[in-house]
Amino acid sequence: MVDFVQMALMFLRLVLFGLSLGLTVISFQAYSQKGSERLQSAFIGFAFVSMGVAVTNLTTQLSVGGQAGGSLVYFQMAETVPFIIGFAMIYVSLYR
Repeated sequence: MVDFVQMALMFLRLVLFGLSLGLTVISFQAYSQKGSERLQSAFIGFAFVSMGVAVTNLTTQLSVGGQAGGSLVYFQMAETVPFIIGFAMIYVSLYR
């Protein structure tokens, strides 16, 4: 039962990562076509959110496998930074 739950979590995390990468690609295409600063900020924001999702996936893998030990807190802190930068850039793009 635990293996099924772990596999389901991995699948959901991969779907989340795919969706975030999709948003990053769409925002990059929009920026490439229009070239505005707002779209550039949105692209950078989505790129950092995608990085945050990727780091979250790694942290989840480490915590499920029990390999991180005491350093898991540092990984969890590190996964928060790309989200902060990403959402700040999206905020900037909306209010420029």
